[in-house]
Parts: sequence; C-alpha cells; structure tokens
Amino acid sequence: MRDPKKPRRAATVILLRPAEPNGFEIFLTRRPEEMAFLGGMYGFPGGAVRKDDCVAPMLRLCYGLSPADARMLIGAHLSPSEALGFWIAAVRELFEETGVLLAVDHSGQPWPAAPERRHNLFDKHAALLQETLSFRSLLESEKLLCDASRLVHFSHWQTPEQSSIRFDTRFFLAALPENQTPLPASPEVAHSFWVTPDRGLELFAENELALIFPTFASLRTLAEFDSLEAVMREYSFSFVQPDQKERTRR
Repeated sequence: MRDPKKPRRAATVILLRPAEPNGFEIFLTRRPEEMAFLGGMYGFPGGAVRKDDCVAPMLRLCYGLSPADARMLIGAHLSPSEALGFWIAAVRELFEETGVLLAVDHSGQPWPAAPERRHNLFDKHAALLQETLSFRSLLESEKLLCDASRLVHFSHWQTPEQSSIRFDTRFFLAALPENQTPLPASPEVAHSFWVTPDRGLELFAENELALIFPTFASLRTLAEFDSLEAVMREYSFSFVQPDQKERTRR
C-alpha cells in the first residue's frame, strides 16, 4: 500500500460581517475551474503556509500574538515560529485573494489610514500577485505589521490520506475591518458573495452551492450563533478560559 502523501500546512480565513437587520454574513469565494485543487468549489480565502511566513524577520512584523502563545494555541508539536506562521499566512492569503488587510501601523493603529495610502498599497497588491514584491517587503515599505489579534482560531482540518493533494489547514475567524471591502474577484477567486450561514446551507441543500465538507461543517457550526459578537466571544476564549466562557446560541 502506498504511504499517504504528507500534507502541506495551510491557513484559511472565514471573514465575517454584521447582517441587516440582525445576525451576520460570511464571505464565500469560488476557486477558478482550472485550479488543480478544488477548482470550481466555494470556500474561504486561504492557502499554503510558506517558509517565508515563519522566518524571524517576518515574525517581527507580527502584532498582537507571540510565537510562544501561537504554539500554545495550536499545539506543542510545532515550533513557536511554525505556529505563528499560520497566522501570518492567513493574513497574507486573505490580502492576496480579497484585498482585505489585517494590519496595524507601529503605534498599533489599524490600517487603512489616509486614502492615498490605501491607493498606494493596492498598487503594491498587484506587484504581490505578480510575485515581483514579497509580502514582507510590502509591509516594511508601508511601515505596517500583521495584526494577528484580529484572527481567532476556529478549527483544524486535514485532507484525507487518499487524496493526491493534501493540506493540514487551520481555520481562523476574522471580522471585516471598518472601511475595507473585499475585491469581487482575483486570480484565485472567480466569484464571491456574502451569505448568512443559514442561507448558505439552504443553497447547498438545493445543489446551488458546491461545498467540500469542512466548508459545510463550518457553516453548520456558525449557524448556531445569532450574532457576530457571540461567535467571536465563543472562540476567543475557547483556549483561555474554557470553564468561564459564555455562550449565546439560538
């Protein structure tokens, strides 16, 4: 019997925003049909953790979470730098695929600031996608830090052993920052839309939404909550004070 292929580490971001008149919505993206892995399927922005996400100069550009704390959150089998690399990869992949940047300046103030800085950064976004600029260089040139404090660890999934392409993926939750709007499409996003968890499950049941099981399971779990605040409160404390967290579920 052939040994299973070792999975690559990956990070995925479930982007959330409040819905009107109540509840919350999730940002779903469809991968282009021609992509080798999950082409044509809907999911969440994300991708593989790179070596550059875990090196010391990149770790120093991370705000709100130390390597040791990241390791405590997701497992002692990882080194501190490997653990924090998941958060950095999540911030990078979210920006690459949607243009949403979870970042702060060196005083801790959230990006974006002035409109001209936003315009300048989106010029660099194009260079990042063309691989003529690294994410680290982009942050350094704009004097920004990855804001790991905006990401809440949600779940852990691994591609089945029989798959030819395998990933060991950490799913994170993040609220959409104020004054930011996701791009409708990008080289890795053929289509995108906001949907409530309940409606997403209805579309799946009606065969209108192609989902793999981790995406379906995430929607099903999030459908139990009645507000964005309740979701973030639940998972923000899940590793810190498991006996004291308060749940607000339907």
